[in-house]
Amino acid sequence: MIGAALRNLELESVPIATPTGRLVGASGLLLESRGCPLSTGQRCSVETGNGDWIDAQVVGFREDVSYLMPFKRPEGLATGARVLPQTDRDVLRIGPSWLGRIVNGLGEPVDSRGRLGGEHVLDMQPPRVNPLKKKPVKDALDVGVRAINGILTLGKGQRVGLMAGSGVGKSVLLGLITRQTVADIVVVGLIGERGREVREFIDLSLGEAGMKRAIVVVAPADESPLMRLRATELCHSIAAHFRDQGKDVLLLVDSLTRYAMARREVALALGEPPATRGYPPSVFSLLPQLVETAGNGEREEGSMSAIYTVLAEGDDQQDPVVDTARAILDGHIVLTRQLAERGHYPAIDISQSISRCMALVATHQHQRAARSLLAMVAKHAQVRDLLPLGAYVPGADPATDKAVELYPKIEAFLHQGTREAAPLTQTIAALEGLMA
Repeated sequence: MIGAALRNLELESVPIATPTGRLVGASGLLLESRGCPLSTGQRCSVETGNGDWIDAQVVGFREDVSYLMPFKRPEGLATGARVLPQTDRDVLRIGPSWLGRIVNGLGEPVDSRGRLGGEHVLDMQPPRVNPLKKKPVKDALDVGVRAINGILTLGKGQRVGLMAGSGVGKSVLLGLITRQTVADIVVVGLIGERGREVREFIDLSLGEAGMKRAIVVVAPADESPLMRLRATELCHSIAAHFRDQGKDVLLLVDSLTRYAMARREVALALGEPPATRGYPPSVFSLLPQLVETAGNGEREEGSMSAIYTVLAEGDDQQDPVVDTARAILDGHIVLTRQLAERGHYPAIDISQSISRCMALVATHQHQRAARSLLAMVAKHAQVRDLLPLGAYVPGADPATDKAVELYPKIEAFLHQGTREAAPLTQTIAALEGLMA
C-alpha cells in the first residue's frame, strides 16, 4: 500500500505538459512573448531559426505580453519561436578554486581553464544586511596610495567613489590600489569598459601575483545591458560571500556609471520616460540598492570595502550619476584634468575629495596633520596665479608665506609613481613630519 502511494505521488509530480510561450516581437534587444505566464526575473530559453537556444530574462510585462532581454546578442530569431521558462533555480557553487579566475556575468569561466566549482551555493542576488546589525567601520584600510592613506584615509567596510572624466587616470589608479591594498581577496568588476582594457588590467595592473588573490568578473561594452547588470551584481555577491567567510575583501567596480547606463538601456526599452539627462527615475532608486549590499556584514570577523569608479561626463562634477554616487557613498576621491595635464600623478584633488570615515579610523594627531596640509594647499591656491608673474610679495601673511615655502614638498608628498608603494604607517609618519 505504501509503495503504491509513493508511486502515485511520484507520477503526480511529473508535469503532463511543458508550458511554452511564443515569440511575437523583437525590437532591438527587447523580445515579446505570449502564451505562457512568466514572472519578472525568471530565466527563459528562446529558440532560434537554426534550432539553437539563447538564454533570456523576463524584465517586465504588459497585459498578456512578457518582455524578455537576452544575455547575449540574439541572432536568427523568428516570429512564433518557442519560449520555454526555466523552472530550475540557478545554482552557482563557489569556493577557493575561484581565486585567480575570470568569469562573465553568469559565473561562467572565460579564461579557458576549465569549470569552476566549490562547496558553497552562491546566490546571484547580493545579500542585504540589516543596517542595525552591520559591523561598524573602525579599522584603517591600507590602499598603498600616499594621497589617500595620508589625507583621505579609508576604513575597512567603507564604500568610496573615484570621480573623474575620461582619460584622467581612474583605471591606472585602480590598478595601483589593486596591487597595494592589504586585503585577503580582491574582487574586480570590469563593467562596460573597452575589451582591450580587460587584458591590460589583468596583465599589467594585477599581474601574476595579484591574480592569485583576485577574482575578475568581466562584461565589456559589447555585452548586452542585462549581462552588464548581472556582472555588477555578481561582483557584490562574490565579495559578500568571502566577507561572510571571515575574509577581508576589497571590491573594485569599474565603473558604476556603466552599470547606470545599462539600467538606463533596460528602462528605456521598457518604455520608462527619461528624466535627468536621459536617465529614467528608476536608475537613481536602484543605485542605492546596489551599493548598500557592499560594506561590512553582521560577523565581527571579515570586512568588505568597495571602490567604484564614476565617470564624470565632460568633467562635470554635477553629472547626475556623479551627484547621486557622492550622496550615497561614504566618501569620494576626485581626479581632475588640470592636475593630470601638469603631470601630477595620481591626479587627486584633495581639496574636493573627502573620506567620511577618516575620523573613525585615524588618530587625532594624524587628522590634525591632514587638516594642516589641506589648509596649506588652500592658501597656496589663492596666490598660485601670482607666483609666475612675480606679483606675490612675502611678508603680508605668515600662513601664506609658509604655504608657498612648503608647497614643493607637499606636491612631492602627494605625487606617486605607478609602481611605488606607500604603506599606511610610513605615510602617516611622513605626513606628520612634514607638518611638524
